[in-house]
Amino acid sequence: MGQLLVEGGEPLRNLDRAARMIEEAAEQGCDLVLLPETLDFAWTHPSALTEAQPIPGPYSDRLCQEAARHGLYVCAGLTERAADGRIYNAAVLINPDGRILLKYHKINLLTVEQPFYEVGTTLNVIDTPLGRLGLNICADNYIDGLPIGHTLARMGAEIILSPSSWTVDYSITEEDDPYREKWIKPYQILASYYNVVVVGTTSVGYIVGGPYEGKKSIGCSLAVDASGIRAQGKFNEFAGELIVADLPRPHRPERGTAITSRLQRLGYRFDELPNPA
Repeated sequence: MGQLLVEGGEPLRNLDRAARMIEEAAEQGCDLVLLPETLDFAWTHPSALTEAQPIPGPYSDRLCQEAARHGLYVCAGLTERAADGRIYNAAVLINPDGRILLKYHKINLLTVEQPFYEVGTTLNVIDTPLGRLGLNICADNYIDGLPIGHTLARMGAEIILSPSSWTVDYSITEEDDPYREKWIKPYQILASYYNVVVVGTTSVGYIVGGPYEGKKSIGCSLAVDASGIRAQGKFNEFAGELIVADLPRPHRPERGTAITSRLQRLGYRFDELPNPA
């Protein structure tokens, strides 16, 4: 988990940091490095509206080159300008040959980011030597967005990778950590019900520009499997670091309605109506 300092509106500096993090991951023998959400311009930075690049394009190409140079998988969040001019909060999965295997557009957009990005319309998984991998992004793993993770699990994902940008008000410190319910809980729900690994890497640093200016990204990158938390980054806006975790590939033989049977054995209810209150 490459917990990266991401500066608003500074894509070249951010990509240089990402390259160094990829190199460090390779030196430590990692098979895959997961980098934060929109690491090029930073989340909801206004420059993304005018300077976003296509995928493939110069920023994704840089990550592809680094993946090939160091021979490992790279998953990262970028801002994409599509051929029709629409802008998306995107994630890419790149293989050790430097080829993009998957591209995903964030679906569960926060209200404040909707002026910046279009809603994604697809979910995909892909088989790799590391397992079947699926992508989502940050708030896709909010409790209200968990159907996205449920769907990836139904599609057979063994590992869900989630570039993220977790933020708090500037006054919040690690002693006030608000993220146990917000992040650990939904990750554990997916991991325990489906026997999947869920990994989220988030940026660090103060936010400049956009609707969250003055807030801070605080790390807390997280890896969870059915046994619980396997690794966690520091809660600190200055905690740019690589967190290395050994995550065993889960065994997931169930498919289709066999997954339903597993969920029922674990007490999951399909017939509960929402509380009208």
